[in-house]
Amino acid sequence: MYESKQQKRESALVIKNATFITSAAKKEQFITPDKPMLAVCGKSNVGKSSFINMLANRKKLAKTSSEPGRTRLVNYFDFGEFILADLPGYGFARVSKGEKEKWAKTLDEFFKMKENVAHVFMLVDSRHDPTADDVQMIEFLHFHTIPFTIVLTKADKLSKMKLKEHIRAIAADLYLAPANLLATSSETGYGKEDVLDKIRFVLDLVNTPAEEETEAEAEE
Repeated sequence: MYESKQQKRESALVIKNATFITSAAKKEQFITPDKPMLAVCGKSNVGKSSFINMLANRKKLAKTSSEPGRTRLVNYFDFGEFILADLPGYGFARVSKGEKEKWAKTLDEFFKMKENVAHVFMLVDSRHDPTADDVQMIEFLHFHTIPFTIVLTKADKLSKMKLKEHIRAIAADLYLAPANLLATSSETGYGKEDVLDKIRFVLDLVNTPAEEETEAEAEE
């Protein structure tokens, strides 16, 4: 039997008290989580900090800036049932080649520990076509078989009709079904519940095997 929309919402995730844990500049500082860890990645100006603040119901949990490219570390947050890792933004033109390579190395080192990552939310600007950097990041996630969801940001900047058009176009560019893209707006909260539903699904998926093993051991 399918759940009604109301039942689905009642079982959705509720974020009560998200807090900052620590920042890591190199792999030796990466944390080994004791609960599921989700990661957020995307271009430097895609709105990662605003997206995190929207999920947390806090305006200043993740620091936002008018100057893109400020997230140069892996920032960890405790969201209660899971850890969220905010990864360095990529594709910002006004930084040195050496700085870009440093960020790329940080991302590569982080995903070498992919067994610690339950899911990735890959943020793409809903107003524009995916960049070459976006496509490269998605190819990287595919290659390393890391589960991910595309989240479109800044949906409030488009009319409903334009948003639908852009969702279809971006999905086609990324060889994905439109249903695999979640449109959001940190300004209005649009799409927040859809993201929380996805997180709940991921957490249930991660936690189920451990629960089944415990039940099997108890029966023995």
